[in-house]
Amino acid sequence: MNIIIKRFDKYKEPNSIDMSYPVFEGLTLLENFLKIKTTIDPTLVFSGVCRSGVCGSCSVMVNGKAKLACSYKPKNGDYIEPLGYHEVQRDLIVDKNKAHYTLKTSHSWLNGEAKVENSPKVTVQSDCILCDSCYSACPVLVVNGDFLGPFALTKVYRYTLQSNDNKTSIDAIQKNGIWDCTLCGECTIACPQGIDPKMDIMNLRSKSVQSGYNDPNFTNMDFGFGGFGFD
Repeated sequence: MNIIIKRFDKYKEPNSIDMSYPVFEGLTLLENFLKIKTTIDPTLVFSGVCRSGVCGSCSVMVNGKAKLACSYKPKNGDYIEPLGYHEVQRDLIVDKNKAHYTLKTSHSWLNGEAKVENSPKVTVQSDCILCDSCYSACPVLVVNGDFLGPFALTKVYRYTLQSNDNKTSIDAIQKNGIWDCTLCGECTIACPQGIDPKMDIMNLRSKSVQSGYNDPNFTNMDFGFGGFGFD
């Protein structure tokens, strides 16, 4: 059994190359990385801190799907590459700063300041480990690199559950936010924590309508009647 790892080094030519390594059966993907590094190829670079699905640092793409390397058991022929929509620094290490900046631009950093009093236990947004799996799985980022992304929006929703002062957060997610989401559900599938960003975004759309916002795409729709005129 073998896995293929996409190696990257911007200082080499070619800077990207696929390399095959044997699979150590019974071990997680992260444990395989460690075994490969210590016994086969000491130049392999990857990330992994807690090794127990808590820190989110070991997330990678496996056959085009985001996975936590510390919990995934590799299979023969698996293709491993770094997370999508991130600047690759070396091999499987990516720069998450741009993706995490969406937490500030969406004002979802406010959720850390909210006082939780009798907060309804209907969601698990607080379980987000910022592994970027949902972000890497989102197809919207292919066409809109400024899209806030699922984890920023799901954290905004968490804040709206905890505070009565939601105007700032609701305002911040109108552009490149909830209306740009295609509701494909890939983020929900990718989340290793069982969070449902798709549902959170749908709930944020409802809250936005209640606050006087409407889907800006709706006015451009044409159902065979020449479009709608709201001017």
